[in-house]
Amino acid sequence: MGLQYQAIGWNHHKKRYDRIMGLLMGIYILVFILGHFILHPNISPETLIIRMTGTLAILMLHVILMIGPLCRLNHRFLPLLYNRRHLGVSMFLIAAIHGIFSIIQFHTLGDTNAFLSLFLSNTHYDSLTNFPFQVLGFFALLILFLMAASSHDFWLNHLSPKVWKTLHMLVYVSYAMLIMHIMLGVVQLEKSFLMVGLLGIGMVAIIGLHVFASLKGKTEIEAGTLSEEGFVRVCAVEDIPDRRAKVLLVGRENIAVFRYGDKISAVNNVCKHQNGPLGEGKIVDSCIVCPWHGYEYRPEDGCAPPPFHEKVSTYEVKLENGMIWVHPEPRPEGTYIEPLKYQK
Repeated sequence: MGLQYQAIGWNHHKKRYDRIMGLLMGIYILVFILGHFILHPNISPETLIIRMTGTLAILMLHVILMIGPLCRLNHRFLPLLYNRRHLGVSMFLIAAIHGIFSIIQFHTLGDTNAFLSLFLSNTHYDSLTNFPFQVLGFFALLILFLMAASSHDFWLNHLSPKVWKTLHMLVYVSYAMLIMHIMLGVVQLEKSFLMVGLLGIGMVAIIGLHVFASLKGKTEIEAGTLSEEGFVRVCAVEDIPDRRAKVLLVGRENIAVFRYGDKISAVNNVCKHQNGPLGEGKIVDSCIVCPWHGYEYRPEDGCAPPPFHEKVSTYEVKLENGMIWVHPEPRPEGTYIEPLKYQK
């Protein structure tokens, strides 16, 4: 958290992260070049660059899409999440090199403008198997560019978290386009069974991790748990670890119920920064700490401690026979609600 916008600084952790990222990228490039010189000694430099950057970019994108669910399953992966923007911008730059060299190699040798050629060289837009795969790659790269260009918190604040998050969720649209780009291009034209297998493994890993993390991170409300006063049963007090939360969905309300010491409070589960899951964080020094980027909120009123101004909604809670109940109607953001106290 910061009080003003500053040029991006590289602390010790970010420098270490970037060194490791650069080293791994360098190893991949070196191995790729050596392997192609052995297997395809007559390959042109342009083709080598196109293949190298294309495969590296899609590999990096798979890693990026796995980081989120991995962090929800195990907090040891959180350092990867804190610096994921570095990886995302680097991935875009690699993908941009791939796109530029592809346009130069395939669309600059004729009389037609290169960008017009990109859209007009293959006009089978009504065909599934012959659809112009390079157009899919172009629009996927455009989405990645928008994400990279808006990655700083300056844009997050001015676009609003909701708009910013919606924009960055387009990464899944870009991923789908790139899968089709590869399947209609390299796989279909070169009959690459290895690429099909690797893509299949990557897709299964991403989908599986997201589904598993989603099931682990949410609590479904059972039928018949609504009281006459409109409260919804959450769980027994002892089911919530100290300084942790129970997360539940009631209609459109995403609620995190925290137990800290002999107190219980409920706040909206969505962080104002990047919609991070507050309920997967913990209470440290009397404040809920978002597990994604460390934004803090007081559990009793949903307010960030001074001098910060973020606020989330709060909810009424009650205790009956050792069971916690929460009213799903949110109070205005920043509303103080006396924490529920109970006897241990």
